[in-house]
Amino acid sequence: MKRKIRMGMVGGGQGAFIGAVHRMAATLDGHIELVCGAFSSTPEKSKASGKELYLPEDRAYGDFQEMIEREKALPEDVRMDFISIVTPNYMHFPPAKLALENGFHVVSDKPATFTLEEAKELQTLVDSTGLLYALTHNYTGYPMVKEAKHLVSSGKLGKIRKVVVEYPQGWLAQKLEAEGQKQASWRTDPKRAGISNCRGDVGTHAENLAEYITGLQITELCADLTAFGDGRELDTDGNVLLRFNNGARGVLHASQISVGEENAFKIYAYGEKGGIEWHQMNPNTLLVKWPDRPVEIYRTGGDHDYLSDHAMHNTRLPAGHPEGYIEAFANVYRNVALTLQARLSDEEVPPYADDFPTIEDAVRGMAFVKNVVESSKSDQKWYPFTI
Repeated sequence: MKRKIRMGMVGGGQGAFIGAVHRMAATLDGHIELVCGAFSSTPEKSKASGKELYLPEDRAYGDFQEMIEREKALPEDVRMDFISIVTPNYMHFPPAKLALENGFHVVSDKPATFTLEEAKELQTLVDSTGLLYALTHNYTGYPMVKEAKHLVSSGKLGKIRKVVVEYPQGWLAQKLEAEGQKQASWRTDPKRAGISNCRGDVGTHAENLAEYITGLQITELCADLTAFGDGRELDTDGNVLLRFNNGARGVLHASQISVGEENAFKIYAYGEKGGIEWHQMNPNTLLVKWPDRPVEIYRTGGDHDYLSDHAMHNTRLPAGHPEGYIEAFANVYRNVALTLQARLSDEEVPPYADDFPTIEDAVRGMAFVKNVVESSKSDQKWYPFTI
């Protein structure tokens, strides 16, 4: 009999933005329930957070090590099935590694780890244990992104020649970290964010979406990163030229100092026969462009029979009802849950349910960060994308 999948959370306690997003997304479709957590590096705060989330007192743990050890000791019909990691970057790897070593599946916020070497170590563990590892590149969950991927993979656009992806924000145009703003403080700190801020934060989303929609892989790049803001050590802006494994060319622009921009994530892909354009801030619409007829406007909605099965699997609402950030996030969690339910029931995974970012995407994301940083420091024009 199928049952709800039980989730334990690491991080995401009182005052944490992304933890609440993960909880809303995970539970939206009723396939997952939060059963325990280690919500803070401060045990008292973790306990208080658990109380606010109506968890039993003995299921709000002081740290992730205690949570994994004690959950493993519980009966199989009670213990958590997977952990969701929603901490700053430097705390992604330790709980993921310990969870995999103790038989628990992992869902992690991006970027996957602090270093590429850590991501590769997790890949070895995932391969050896057969456990699931999912990375919440939530933008892959939008129905119109699924439709864009379908249009490319079906060959309707022809061979892809050009990819342009941009992710400008303006929230770090001022030094918010100097005012003690929590999100800015850890993202601009090399000890907690790693070797990059903007590339690791929003740049990996752009890299992942470009490869996801097109099915291509970056093979070479030429990067220019800048740490705008006096005294900042990590990049807050950057431009990257891309070459893909089919010969396509691309441009990736990501910024956190583009004044006035909110979350203006956009992607354009152009093939020999047609092109697509998608804007995250208008996610229900996909523009499909042709050389010999007007632009077609594809819209999300259960009553649009021209959409692919791939898009429809990730669509919840009738046309005209916006499906946004939380719903796209939820599609990642729902697909993970459906895959785990199939495993538990010894059944086939439902069509399209295994479509979520995996450990391979995690490794490529960390390799992207490393290669871009090294390219920006180098005088070499074209830098090979190596893992």
